[in-house]
Amino acid sequence: MKKVLALLMTLALFVSIGGTAAYADGVRLFNGKIEIDKPLQHAAQVYEEATGKHVEVESLGGGVDLQATLKQYYQAGNMPDIFVGEGAEDFNNWSGMMVDMSDQPWAADTDAGFVDEATGELVGFPYTTEAIGLAYNKSILEKAGVDPASITGPESMRAAFETIDAQKDELGITAVIGYCANASELYWSTAQHLFGQYLDAGLARDDTTYFDMMMDEGKLDTERFTHFAEMIGLFNEFSDPALLVSGNYDMQVSGFASGKYAFVTQGSWIGSSLTNDYKAQYEEAGNFECGYVPYAFEEGIDTILTNPPSHWAVYKDGNAEEALEFLNWLAGPEGQEIMVLEAGCVSPFKSCEIVGNDPFAGPIAEYTAAGKTSSWHWLGQPGNMAQDGTGVIFQDYAMGVIDTQGFVEDMEATIPQFCGK
Repeated sequence: MKKVLALLMTLALFVSIGGTAAYADGVRLFNGKIEIDKPLQHAAQVYEEATGKHVEVESLGGGVDLQATLKQYYQAGNMPDIFVGEGAEDFNNWSGMMVDMSDQPWAADTDAGFVDEATGELVGFPYTTEAIGLAYNKSILEKAGVDPASITGPESMRAAFETIDAQKDELGITAVIGYCANASELYWSTAQHLFGQYLDAGLARDDTTYFDMMMDEGKLDTERFTHFAEMIGLFNEFSDPALLVSGNYDMQVSGFASGKYAFVTQGSWIGSSLTNDYKAQYEEAGNFECGYVPYAFEEGIDTILTNPPSHWAVYKDGNAEEALEFLNWLAGPEGQEIMVLEAGCVSPFKSCEIVGNDPFAGPIAEYTAAGKTSSWHWLGQPGNMAQDGTGVIFQDYAMGVIDTQGFVEDMEATIPQFCGK
């Protein structure tokens, strides 16, 4: 038995450290967005047919700790040539190990690349742009007589919610909004994506006022955050009770796809889910048009948040030249056609004129063209803050354990445990 175990361990070690050699004549891409795996595989196939160079796509997701996996690969000498990172905290792990891509042809065609603030190097390739706004079902709002353009602040948002709520039976909906504060299932939605609205909504893309206050001092702007808290209280009030605390992502998105909710608190990534995973429900609900209104928790907030959800870096000690060639091809016409039309990505490249059939592609393009977008900086907050700290406060608020003031106070007490110098 000992000999068998020793043999198995030797084989496992050979496999783990042999990955780099296996792709010596090609490139290995470590992708953290599992939902675009098939289109990426197709892109790799088309690229190989055109160039003769192989690209091996490895996609992980669904709660996998991507950075921990990468560290294991590195320790085993099995580092991918192209790998994913979500913001500064992730890329800091690989400082000095990434290729500066400032001189690459694609770099001048986008403003969405990731720049290492310490070195000024462009180390992150943006493969898509995503948006976070208050998504709505255009058909329901039209039937209810609610003009989304009228939602410009907290009073008009409440008025719209109340108008729709009064017509729930006639509209055939379950609730005004699909909002879920389940801390174990959706802490990333509440304490990262929604919390990010407090940090950035309504601000210029380079304005980091509230993010810096939190990170440097461990503080919130009490007045602004109270207004944000009041909006979350509105969501608590008008969400589906069956979803609010005990629901999950599938219930939330499938409910919106089925026409059960007029609004939903998820970003543009659900567009591909509507046309794929929940295609039958979406078709039965009439393939309704989707749109965005800003999370206008203060009067006059008129932006949605847009950003790449993550970037791809090139490992210096891998097949760097081949990796750079593939990324440049992917940023070009053939690659963008696959990424936009098949992967449902919104292109971050200015020269790309392809608009996909994703229900949110049009609205994002409209906000972008109008200059009505803010950046998002929640990726820079401590990685464990949402899961281990702030996520449960959203849940307590939804459960009625705390009120609006308690929500603000608990946040102000918890954030210094993770932030502040």
